Amino acid sequence: MAFRGIQADTVKFQGFSGDNGEAYYARPSASGRYPGVVVIHHFPGWDEWTTEVARKFAHHGYAAIAPNLYFRLGDGASPEVVARARAAGGMPDDQVMGDVSGSVAFLRARPESNRKVGVIGFCSGGRQAYLAACRIADLDAVVDCWGGSVVVSDPSKLPSTQPVAPIELTERISCPLLGLFGNEDTNPSPEDVNRTESALKRFGKNYQFHRYDQAGHAFFAWYRPNYRPEPAQDGWQKVFAFFERYLA
Repeated sequence: MAFRGIQADTVKFQGFSGDNGEAYYARPSASGRYPGVVVIHHFPGWDEWTTEVARKFAHHGYAAIAPNLYFRLGDGASPEVVARARAAGGMPDDQVMGDVSGSVAFLRARPESNRKVGVIGFCSGGRQAYLAACRIADLDAVVDCWGGSVVVSDPSKLPSTQPVAPIELTERISCPLLGLFGNEDTNPSPEDVNRTESALKRFGKNYQFHRYDQAGHAFFAWYRPNYRPEPAQDGWQKVFAFFERYLA
């Protein structure tokens, strides 16, 4: 069911170490109880496309929060802030997991919540979504959209702020996982996706992986040359069918 009326605004949430950050929150305007989705933004930041994703979920009957993971540096949509985040190699894993956990708590505390919450992430956010599936025990479903560096070939090169490749924590996953990937991507490469799928199979996890030919990284992003309409449309259908199954 699509909801024609939605409400969206910038809100405050409590993240890692009790820090108060900003997030974009969108939900159907009609009264009711709705499942929640945490939208983890990609490496390019807390940008316009990220807010569009949150509104898309609201249109489909979800309460969606997109936290600004760069809020400690400033406006997550600012090119200068994004450049500083890139220079730092991204945000520390512990900090991001704290911010995602705080976003989950925000959703569950809302009067319009049905108490079920999923996570979806794109690019670096896909990696962080996979990590959340491993580290946040009370999630109901997770979607990894082409998360890079879930697999790391040389662990000695991992930064101290991101000390463990998420694939090494696969055994801890306790919720259903959906993965969407382009076969022309290089991070994750098809070989990386194969390794991740092998780990999920080895530990008997509940997962679905879908791979698309003639699609690379960020093929959902309509404003980038990477955009591929048919895989994107099919991928969104799979996302909504997955969340409908586990969150509604």
